[in-house]
Amino acid sequence: MFKINLQQIPAILFLTLTANFAIAQKKEFRETTVDSLTFVNNRKTLNSLNTDVFAKKIFTKENIQIPYRLLTPKNNIKSQKYPLVITFHNSTRIGNDNQNQLEPFAKIWLRPEIYSKYQCYVIAPQFNSRSSNYEKNIDGVQISKPSKDVFALLKLIQNIEKEYPNIDKNRIYLIGYSMGGSTAQNLLNIMPDKFAATVSVASVPDFSNLKKISNKNIWLIHGEKDEENPYIGSFELFNKLSSNKNLIFTTLSNLNHDNIVIPFLITEEIPKWLFEKHKN
Repeated sequence: MFKINLQQIPAILFLTLTANFAIAQKKEFRETTVDSLTFVNNRKTLNSLNTDVFAKKIFTKENIQIPYRLLTPKNNIKSQKYPLVITFHNSTRIGNDNQNQLEPFAKIWLRPEIYSKYQCYVIAPQFNSRSSNYEKNIDGVQISKPSKDVFALLKLIQNIEKEYPNIDKNRIYLIGYSMGGSTAQNLLNIMPDKFAATVSVASVPDFSNLKKISNKNIWLIHGEKDEENPYIGSFELFNKLSSNKNLIFTTLSNLNHDNIVIPFLITEEIPKWLFEKHKN
């Protein structure tokens, strides 16, 4: 009988073999590794994509100005409903050039196979200062709190919904990495009934509205070797939401803060998971 030696399978293929496991299980551990070649190639694949299809926009509310990019569905049939995905950048992308916020989790929607199969609206806002600020709670666990600009985003979302009435209001998704993952959690806690699902990667948790998010579709992804945004934060959030059957906590045992996103960049695992979720 032919036997597969998992040690001989490249990291990204091993991830593919375990893709469905995250869908079925509440808590999982992956032994995925990322070598230097995979790191370079996966990022290169995304960086080669043309971002011009992301239209440049600016949102203004009182004294707050937020540059953002907007991607519309490839076909955009007016009679058809499409999800809305909001992506949040990490702290290295802070600025106002309306370009640098297009980090990997924004660019994955441009991959030809994703752009065709998972058609949606995508908003990628850019913050000119930290969107989430960190502090320690009484238990010594680092937690995140949103900036005033994050609250303003609710008005931006409302404006986009009015401008594009074929947005499916039952399928509005949040996704972010590092500070962006924290911001995704912040927004979910601010208005939990607004969003259908959240993917939060290598983030600092938000414990501010646990009761209201106790049944929400949440996917926490964290590297156990993360020393920048400690893994213990996601672990604690998982424990506090342990009764939530719609929460998944994925630990990548061998990965750290800098390489945690790499395995997800050239698969459809995140779009597939999001698109299966509706507001509950």
